[in-house]
Amino acid sequence: MNLENFVITGSSSLREALNRINLNKHGLVFVSCDGHTVKGVATDGDIRRHLLNKGGMEDSILTCTNKEFHWEKWGTPRELLLKKLDGRVRAIPLLDESRRLVGVFSREHAPLSSEESIYARARSPVRVSFAGGGSDLTHYFADNGGGAVINATISLYSHALLRLRTDRTIAIHSQDLGETLEARDLPEALSMRGTFGLVQALLKLINPDFGFELYLHSDFPLKSGLGGSAVVSAAILGCFNQFRRDQWDSYELAEIAYQAERLHLGVAGGWQDQYATVFGGINFMEFRMEQNLIHPLRIQAETLLELEESLVLCDSGIAHESGKIHEDRRAQMSDDKMRDQVAENAQLSYDMRNALLRGKLRDFGLLLDQAWQAKRRVSKKISSLKLDAIYDSAKQHGALGGKLLGAGGGGFFLFYAPPYQKHALLSHLKANGLSAQSFRFEERGLQAWTVRESKNQPMAPL
Repeated sequence: MNLENFVITGSSSLREALNRINLNKHGLVFVSCDGHTVKGVATDGDIRRHLLNKGGMEDSILTCTNKEFHWEKWGTPRELLLKKLDGRVRAIPLLDESRRLVGVFSREHAPLSSEESIYARARSPVRVSFAGGGSDLTHYFADNGGGAVINATISLYSHALLRLRTDRTIAIHSQDLGETLEARDLPEALSMRGTFGLVQALLKLINPDFGFELYLHSDFPLKSGLGGSAVVSAAILGCFNQFRRDQWDSYELAEIAYQAERLHLGVAGGWQDQYATVFGGINFMEFRMEQNLIHPLRIQAETLLELEESLVLCDSGIAHESGKIHEDRRAQMSDDKMRDQVAENAQLSYDMRNALLRGKLRDFGLLLDQAWQAKRRVSKKISSLKLDAIYDSAKQHGALGGKLLGAGGGGFFLFYAPPYQKHALLSHLKANGLSAQSFRFEERGLQAWTVRESKNQPMAPL
């Protein structure tokens, strides 16, 4: 739109005004005394009436100018402008603070908002595993006909924010690590040594062709046994997925997260963490070489609420190293007795699934104890004298059952306390200097979205 065709000076003639109207095709011109500040409007109807009253084509446009006209400030919401047009208003001049014409909004010209800069956010929940751990390892289910686990995501998350840059520079800020990685471009970022190995493994797969700023933080400590590495990976992938035309689906996101951590980074482990955080909810998962299947469980609302109230998350205060435990499991998996113990744990997933679907929570609590006893027999690295002491004393002070989350060796315990016993359990854990908390189930998995920068606190220009 050429705004020069909409403005004439007060010294212009009616002939000149009609020429401008023919050019702008909007049936009006805006009159300015100094060539800039709009003082009034004249329509083709105003000019026609003046001529019918024996006016001349060389008369001043001021003879037809209406100084009481409707206008709006530049930046007025488009919705309001559309409502103004939904009447007799033909066109609305948009003026700046000096009342200079900077735009015209009309039925013929009501442009859509131009594409703005955006940033992507994502959050992905951690999981608590109930039973079946170890049977989700490829080297187990490949040789034993399959594996099965049952787990649930809860209201603790990893968060990611991704902002594209106009250059190739890469900056990654991790609040969890307390460190920042800065590089001139992707090849330099991938070559740098340090604590960002997981992010670098993901970037190698994603291969972004743009510079960016990535901000990461989590609601839980590192090495907690809550599947944190997979959760961070999912949040990062969720952000980058927002800038893809052909977006990855949930299965693909989980597989990419697995590929980055297990194959590229070389950390031993199973498949359940990646699927749990991406899909969310309480799931029964089956693992086979042909395909992995995720079965959401439709548990009655009252059962879920009671289960939430009966579970306690307890930090053992000991960091775990899941990769070393999985390597130990793999080394021992050729032992028939070891495979039988993993199979026992997998079978408990089926029993636990049935208890939850039927609302038999006491059975669930007892099965949780069986799952822990089966799990701790798989490897000597899973438990320790200190961890055994925490578990045994928790059972003596109200817990019906529980288990150490993740691969073991440390991290968080999950305890089930029957009615009227939760207060005693919490008091006991607190008295022994252990951090304990309740939580809520999170039915949604990875969530990612984009936001216009203008909709939020403006960021500094890149």
